[in-house]
Amino acid sequence: MEGSIDRDRAAHRLVGACFFALAAYIAIDASADLLRHEAPRVTYFGILYAGACVVVMPLLARTKRRVAVRLNSNALHADSHQSDICAYLSVILLLGLALNAALGWWWADPVAALCMLPIIIREGIAGLRGETCSHAHF
Repeated sequence: MEGSIDRDRAAHRLVGACFFALAAYIAIDASADLLRHEAPRVTYFGILYAGACVVVMPLLARTKRRVAVRLNSNALHADSHQSDICAYLSVILLLGLALNAALGWWWADPVAALCMLPIIIREGIAGLRGETCSHAHF
């Protein structure tokens, strides 16, 4: 049993470290785009995909929570929070992509990426602490 707990903690810490690596990459890339005034290309597929995620992820999270209650599964309940987080990130992504496409605001995409950082960092901290997810409500 203790070996399983140690593996779980190690896995959570690895996930947390990956979140921090992602946050660092986003911070560097988005900042560089802003400093260079580099406009991203418009991607209508990305807009459709992000829009679909905005609709589907909350439904998926709600369904996971219902099933988690029926199965008495803490793991599935924790996973439902990750689906909520994905929905929040999708809203931010959709805003950045849509503002760039509709209004030509080249800076909206990298600013949207930077707005994702608090959520990603919060999840990284939760992972490093060995928590299943931050259970943050935004």
